[in-house]
Amino acid sequence: MDCFKYVLNTEKVQIGAPSLREILRETGLLITFRTKGESGKMALSENDYFKTLYGIIEKKIGDAVDIELYHNKRRIREFVKTAHKKGTIVIMSNHDFEKTPSKEEVIMHLHRMIGLGADVVKIAVMLNSRTDVLTLLQAAKEFPSKLPTPLITISMGNLGKISRLAGGIFGSALIFAAVAQTSALGQIELTHLKQELEYLHLN
Repeated sequence: MDCFKYVLNTEKVQIGAPSLREILRETGLLITFRTKGESGKMALSENDYFKTLYGIIEKKIGDAVDIELYHNKRRIREFVKTAHKKGTIVIMSNHDFEKTPSKEEVIMHLHRMIGLGADVVKIAVMLNSRTDVLTLLQAAKEFPSKLPTPLITISMGNLGKISRLAGGIFGSALIFAAVAQTSALGQIELTHLKQELEYLHLN
């Protein structure tokens, strides 16, 4: 939603929602507002950020909503509780565009998200070496054995495409692909991704 310049206009946001549902039918709809600090297109104040998220769940615009980890923790907890009451799934995310933290730090971030009530946890980190890919995949492999919460792990960068193709083997539950224009480094176009996964039979 950070690409929609009228995001703070609740009425205009709601106009498009029924059309999306008609097109998607039974397919789940994840709503994301990616802030400028985490590579989004628009900067919002903390108040406007939460106002936008509350508008999504109050009007049941999507089936799931993304909330970033590094916002006010009290407000995150309150939002998650409200989202659950409204029947909305919460994906909590964290992005590091400079580096890949240690395996222990990655797992710690994931645990923080669960502690805040997330239904699904997501972490995306920047790749600076081949070892970084192994660090992320190892963290993903070890995490499910501790807690059953679904996780999404992504290594950003060209070589990080490996994490998008093989992430499922190591415990990652979901892959992001590009339909027209990529929104992250190393993102694979949807048609190519489906072909590659079918060819490799990675499951």
